[in-house]
This record gives sequence, structure tokens and C-alpha cells, in this order.
Amino acid sequence: MTIKADPIEFAGKRVLVSGGTKGLGRATVDRFLAGGARVITSARGAPDPIDGVEFVQADLTTAEGGQALAKAAIERLGGIDILAHVLGGSTTPGGGFVALTDEHWLSELNLNLLATVRLDRLLIPQMIAQGAGAVVHVTSIQSVLPLPEATTAYAAAKAALRTYSKSISKELGSKGVRVNAVSPGWIMTEGTGLFLARIQAANGGTLTLEDARQFVLDGLGGIAIGRGAEPFEVAEAIAFLASDRASSIHGSELIVDGGTVPTV
Repeated sequence: MTIKADPIEFAGKRVLVSGGTKGLGRATVDRFLAGGARVITSARGAPDPIDGVEFVQADLTTAEGGQALAKAAIERLGGIDILAHVLGGSTTPGGGFVALTDEHWLSELNLNLLATVRLDRLLIPQMIAQGAGAVVHVTSIQSVLPLPEATTAYAAAKAALRTYSKSISKELGSKGVRVNAVSPGWIMTEGTGLFLARIQAANGGTLTLEDARQFVLDGLGGIAIGRGAEPFEVAEAIAFLASDRASSIHGSELIVDGGTVPTV
């Protein structure tokens, strides 16, 4: 299944996608390009060029990386109309909370929370000055359904991002800047296999691949559709919240394949 985009939906819009060279980030870049947007993104490495996309090599887990990307966005595009914060992930080992060192915690917080906070701080004032803008934060249903075996720090960082997103939405709505969040469950990216392997390793190799898959599905509330979402499906949710179709949606959280997510 594919989604047909309106080729002029984002015509004239300047979009920054954090972490836009692979997985959900790349799907999000492609979705905005399909809608006619001008896009800038970044990565730590130097991937193959993406036609029509401005690229900055920067490590967004550092303050310097965020500053480099924000500076390039203003200089090359003249500013930003849409901020799509997709960067995130988990690399901590299995073994529960005792396996997590201070370095693990700081790494997860920098990747899943502070990278977003820094870019917002650098670029949202320009949105306020122009009187309009849309911000979409990608959080996770793990903010309320954590997997304690392997992703405690990631889930905690995403919970903080969820709260932060709600807080700034209250501050920015009256200034013309809409802020919303997309909370996916399990996205079927190239990192899925690596994550399942970590689950297997944390259990001494006693779980089969299917056992590990079921472990994740159960931990995320079951996921009623029985599968994780494809990247392009989540990218469509991001694009919707950033678009004029969602012009009255603000301070909201759109849950993707959420299973039984508790209301809080």
C-alpha cells in the first residue's frame, strides 16, 4: 500500500526533518518532498545525496550539531515553516534498569529529548516572529507502555518529550505556532532486526526470533492490527499534523498502532 500525496500541499513550505536519511526520517523527508516542500535534514555521517534536499552533516545529540543545522536552515532556506522532529532510537543493553549506566542515560536523553529541545529553542522564535509555524514531535507509546527489559531510558526520555510537547503547545498556540505529537508503537525499519536481537541476547539466547517479536507486541499492548507500522504510514501521520488540513489541531497526540494505550 502507498499513499498518494497532493503534489502542491506543501508548496512554498520550508521543512526541517531531524534524522531524515533513513527509516522513519527518510520516509518523512520523502513525504514532504512529494507534497512540494523544500526540505533540509541532517545525519552524523555523509549518506548518498537525496534529490531536492539540503543536507547538513551534524550530530544533533550535541549542542554544536543543533546549532549547525539551525544556522544552515536559516541561511539556505531563509527560515523554517515546519519542524518535524523524527530523530530518536534506543541503543541501551538489555538486562533491566541495573544494566543502565549514567552514560547510557545521558545518551538516550540527548538523542530522544535534548536534540529536539535545542532545535526548538533555536528555530521556534523565528516561527513566532513570522506569526505561523507547525511543530511535530515524534514520541512513542513507550512513554506510557515501557519495555523494562531493554528500553527504560528510551521510554523515560520519550515520556519527557511528550510532557515537553504539551507544555510548549500551551505557550505557543496564541503566537501562531501549532505543536502536536505523533506516538508510534513499533515501526518496521531496518533497525527492527537489531532490536529483536538485543531482546534475544538479554534473555541468554533462549528466545526464538518469533518469541522476541511476540515479547515486543505484548509489551506494547498487543497492537490490534498484529504488526508494526510501515515508515510511510507514520510519515503520513506527521505530514497530516503539519498540514493545513490540521489547522485547528493543537496540543494533541496522535497514537499510531497503539494497542491498549492507557489514557493519562
